[in-house]
Amino acid sequence: MSDLPGQTTGAGAPPGHEPGYQHPQPPAAYSGRGPSGPRAGFWVRFAALIIDSILLGIVQGIITVALGDSLGAIYAISTLIGWAYYTYFEGGERGQTLGKMALSIRVIDLQTGRPIGYGRAFVRQLVKIISALVFLLGYFWMLWDMEKQTWQDKAAGSVVVPISAYPV
Repeated sequence: MSDLPGQTTGAGAPPGHEPGYQHPQPPAAYSGRGPSGPRAGFWVRFAALIIDSILLGIVQGIITVALGDSLGAIYAISTLIGWAYYTYFEGGERGQTLGKMALSIRVIDLQTGRPIGYGRAFVRQLVKIISALVFLLGYFWMLWDMEKQTWQDKAAGSVVVPISAYPV
């Protein structure tokens, strides 16, 4: 028997039409009407921020007790620790701060789904300042953005996603 189109195979059916054969399905096309994948919502991201803020507040309290009246030093050290905290944890392989770990979300690269790295995590921290300065508009931006990105996500090319859809 021949394997030419229209010819029958040894089973008596044309190639690709054997019993139980399933034709491959093309990948679903992105419609452009919503996020290109599952995204963490506003409230879960906000709750993770609250958890991280409480943890950093405890650290700041310890620094305040240790340094006493040196407000400038307390502010500078607390700011550096906060930036280091977010840069290290969000830029690392897991892409999670402790608050994000508690709520099962993580930061990943929008295009590849891989970690964003420390440089881009630091950029996220810098842009958070701008996001906050304009009446928190940069944070609320995710509410109407197609990819659910804040300004800092856009600047770093990142998205925040549930771990259930993008495991560590």
